[in-house]
Amino acid sequence: MSPTDRLSPAEWCVSWTIRLTWLFYAAGALYMVGPVLGWTLAGLVFLGRYLHDALPARWRARPVPFTVWIWLGGMGAMWVALVIGHTQFDLGLGKTIKSSVGWAKGWALLALFPLAGACLSIRPAVIYRACCHLALQTLCLLPVMLMAPKLGLPEAIYTSPLKALGGPGPEFFTLQLYITDPESGAPRWQFFTPWAPAAGMMGVVMLICALEERDRRWLSIGVAGALAMIFLSKSRMALVAFALIWPTAHLVARARSPRLWGAGGVAALLAGLIANPLVVAARDGVAAFKGARADSTRVRETLGRIAVDRWWHEAPWFGHGIVERGPHLVEYMPIGSHHSWYGLLFVKGAFGALALAVPLLVSSLECVLRAQVQASGRVGFAVILMMFLYSFGENLEMLVYLFWPASVLLGVSLAVPGAVTDS
Repeated sequence: MSPTDRLSPAEWCVSWTIRLTWLFYAAGALYMVGPVLGWTLAGLVFLGRYLHDALPARWRARPVPFTVWIWLGGMGAMWVALVIGHTQFDLGLGKTIKSSVGWAKGWALLALFPLAGACLSIRPAVIYRACCHLALQTLCLLPVMLMAPKLGLPEAIYTSPLKALGGPGPEFFTLQLYITDPESGAPRWQFFTPWAPAAGMMGVVMLICALEERDRRWLSIGVAGALAMIFLSKSRMALVAFALIWPTAHLVARARSPRLWGAGGVAALLAGLIANPLVVAARDGVAAFKGARADSTRVRETLGRIAVDRWWHEAPWFGHGIVERGPHLVEYMPIGSHHSWYGLLFVKGAFGALALAVPLLVSSLECVLRAQVQASGRVGFAVILMMFLYSFGENLEMLVYLFWPASVLLGVSLAVPGAVTDS
């Protein structure tokens, strides 16, 4: 089937939400659109399951797979940890309700979008084509963004009044042409995201989708748009993900190939012969990676040390319940920010960290098995690898409103076997 065929209700919602990304961003509404879509799709799953026989085929929902139940359980456990943490530190009913709303706009979506992908009629090709349309729009706007710093245009155009609805910060509601790197003084571009590294992340998501597009013209457009976001964001993590994710996913998908194992044996032998130079090169590469943005690395590492120390000594099991601002040493950044695991340990404790680790691990194992027999499994593994890498550089729950198309594709890869095609 072609993505231009008649769309199911879920496909229509997903496709047009992706295609209208820039419009939502210009209105300052993008942060709100993701949660609304996630809960809307969850409602469609509920209706499609419990009114199954009374609905047309395109509205029906498939059974919830075991791994998606694990995601639902894990993200539900996040809310339990939230309530316990608020209770332990006497934060009051008001803050508990506010944090629960934040959970519904963040962690909950990490389960709801895979639920939609696994249970609703959503073809991967529809998402691939929509992401390529988004890439085309990005390429059309690129000359304006590139010329903005040269023409002396302001970085931020305006902040939407929708910020009054609540969110992590004003940057989530601000239309921004570019930003100036405080270390180098050079411009960086964050496109439709709140900060430049998040733009790199979305470039990786768009690249994963574009490389699966079957129309070569749209594939080329999608790859060009994705690479523009990856390189112009000047994000170190995006460059690592660009170099690592797709080759790794393809290798995993060919794990049963004797040729691959033979080539791996030869590579291991050669690596053993030149182990010392490889170790030195790796050490130098890590040092260069950190030194590329030394101040950023220092702040991130200090935030991590503060988060781990306070987690271990103050709230090891269920965390502190809420995010706290750090001291002047870390430029008043929230403790545990820029790192999902440190943030989880500080806010939700070991219980919360396990609630994310278990679904990621189970999903990765299942996607490896699925990748041997279907393309959607390979895509699902690429998504899991992207989430894992970025969990060490970003807070996933804060950006799920952006990378949700990848989460839907993860759900497709976890669907009951035979229930969905790769077309």
